Amino acid sequence: MNQLNNGFTIFLSLLVEAMPFLLLGVFLSSVLLLFIDERKLIEKMPRHPLLGALCGSMIGFLFPVCECGNVPVARRLLMQGVPTPVAIGFLLAAPTINPIVIWSTWSAFRDQPEIVVLRIVFSLIIATTIGFIFSFQSDLVPFLQPAIARYLKFNPPVQPKTQRQGRQSQLQPQTTTSSLLQSGTYILGGKAGSPKRIDDSYDELAAISNVGKPLPEKLRSLLDNIIQELRELGGVMVIGSAIAAAIQVLAPRELILSLGAGPITSILAMLVLATVVSICSTVDAFFALSFASSFTSGSLLAFLVFGPMIDIKGIGLMLSIFKPKALIYLFILAGQLTFLFTLIMNLHVI
Repeated sequence: MNQLNNGFTIFLSLLVEAMPFLLLGVFLSSVLLLFIDERKLIEKMPRHPLLGALCGSMIGFLFPVCECGNVPVARRLLMQGVPTPVAIGFLLAAPTINPIVIWSTWSAFRDQPEIVVLRIVFSLIIATTIGFIFSFQSDLVPFLQPAIARYLKFNPPVQPKTQRQGRQSQLQPQTTTSSLLQSGTYILGGKAGSPKRIDDSYDELAAISNVGKPLPEKLRSLLDNIIQELRELGGVMVIGSAIAAAIQVLAPRELILSLGAGPITSILAMLVLATVVSICSTVDAFFALSFASSFTSGSLLAFLVFGPMIDIKGIGLMLSIFKPKALIYLFILAGQLTFLFTLIMNLHVI
């Protein structure tokens, strides 16, 4: 009974901690959809894959959201046609490379400024590298959820016009197939309570920013889109928070603490801990500080770098963008790079 109470308390704390940032992310993504000209946004993004990934990794300074709020913004960027390396760089780096998280990390590790600096540097390098790696995939459609893939308007390297037209024609629903048998999420938004595709409503909302309708109509559409995305993303966040709370209660904390002294085992333990506890990046520095006396500096960095990129709560949200195999690639790449950099730090300190 005591474990059940502790688990429920952790579950509520995760939701209370994450919900404001999810709301912020959904609001920013809706603003991107309704009030930003997607053509101008695409024109300003670097077309070079490496520069695009670097630029995307630094956009967090403009959109200070954590790992709960970055997913709807990254999804909206992809749907508006932003280059894939830019969106992936933002998705991985924004929870760390933003002024709120930098300030909270400095507040927690004021006596260890190297932790603050290396958290920024490692996060930036890892996010940029992974975004650049994904740019080598000529067609990302197999990695994306269908509702996102049909909005992917740019994918470097730029394909010839005939190839782009051919791929777009493949993404269009077949007229001979019933709409209820096509992939996508449905809501009761049509006439007489008939089901209506959410990605069709994305089409309608996207048209608003291009047509330039009156501001009151845009504001109403902004509210509709916020409710729609909260309904879609809020559910998976609740499930992810419940799983994270259950693991925190059931995991043997003593075993994890016993691994903290080794240069390798401490990093592996903190990578696992970062994945399962799913603490918001705005406060995770204070959580890591509680382990500072028993864990190596490299393992603390592993927690601070890897956790905001990949955790159980965030995986559920990212499934609204990527298919499972893409998340496996992201998980492996982020884990390997984080382990490598933090191991070098541990060995250097020793």
